[in-house]
Amino acid sequence: MKGPISGDKLFESLVDKGMIIMAANMRYTPGLAKGVMKAAKETNSAIIFEIARTESDIEGGYTGMTPADYSEEIKKAAEEVDFDMWVLHADHIGIKKGTREDIENTKKLIDAQIEAGFTSFAIDASHLFNFDGKTTREELAPNIDATIEIAKYIQNKMGNKPFGLEVEVGEIGRKDENGFILTTPEEAVTFIKTLNENGIYPHFLATSNGSTHGNLYDENGNPIEQVSIDIERTKEIAKALRDNNLNTRIAQHGITGTPRDLINTRFPKGDIIKGNVATFWQNILFDTLKVYDPKLYKEIFDWVIETYGPKNPGKRDIEIFGKNSKYALKHFFRELHTLDDDMIKTLETVANGEARIFFRAFGSSGSASMVRAHIE
Repeated sequence: MKGPISGDKLFESLVDKGMIIMAANMRYTPGLAKGVMKAAKETNSAIIFEIARTESDIEGGYTGMTPADYSEEIKKAAEEVDFDMWVLHADHIGIKKGTREDIENTKKLIDAQIEAGFTSFAIDASHLFNFDGKTTREELAPNIDATIEIAKYIQNKMGNKPFGLEVEVGEIGRKDENGFILTTPEEAVTFIKTLNENGIYPHFLATSNGSTHGNLYDENGNPIEQVSIDIERTKEIAKALRDNNLNTRIAQHGITGTPRDLINTRFPKGDIIKGNVATFWQNILFDTLKVYDPKLYKEIFDWVIETYGPKNPGKRDIEIFGKNSKYALKHFFRELHTLDDDMIKTLETVANGEARIFFRAFGSSGSASMVRAHIE
């Protein structure tokens, strides 16, 4: 079996090595997963393959894939490419209500993920916040409590098996009248310190630092680049973690749309150790489909506009499609998973080239050998 390896082994071998490891979200796998896996092998880059709770749950999420389905797709790509230095990561295990039912349903999902062979987990209780709290610790208490309970559940279920752990403080993309509500260094330190005091030692910390998930559009509905990530705040948080001897580094979410030259020249590699790339790969699917099967593309486009247009009055079709086309993955599952071989090969080729550019921008070439040597 070619992987997956444990997320903690990847972190231990690459922490503070001045590189970012790509976390590729293959919410659509045919062609794309193999192309990215092949690029990882060709560039000798360790890689994380991830999928979020909303995308893949016990009932299939909005992709139509259960955790076991996704695991099998990535394992198949690894076998075909003959590559072993990859992690299988459960991204955004969201806990939005914090109720007992919410927590117990989350544990059921984790059971399925562990059974499917996931080796890393991201607990996202960032939506839970005590606005009446008098101190940072009191404000973060609901997030902390839920994160500790779920993290200890994972520890118990995994037994002696090592695993990677990501947590989240600050709801990514959340805004008020003044713009993005950014995670502060104090919040990050308080959060991780408290988790450590309770026997939880996360490897990755997702923060609210100006990014948003998915495709971005201006007020006129025109596609725009993701250039709102606050680099200085990210550095401040990473420094605060180091100054307090906390062995946790930043997971950067919302990279789709971020210019790769900006990543290459300005991202603080090492402060950021994990970089999520998700909607980018989905965009490749639909851009390719426009040419290879315009009839199917039109059916999907029309369905998205008819279904989600009424929920987005005043928005242009291009924005409605860009933000909601992900929901078509399950509705058109059969059609999208029976595309002809030529299109699948094209998806593989395009994904391969784009992944190589990401690996170069992230500075992760050579990381696979480093992880392999650490494990051996």
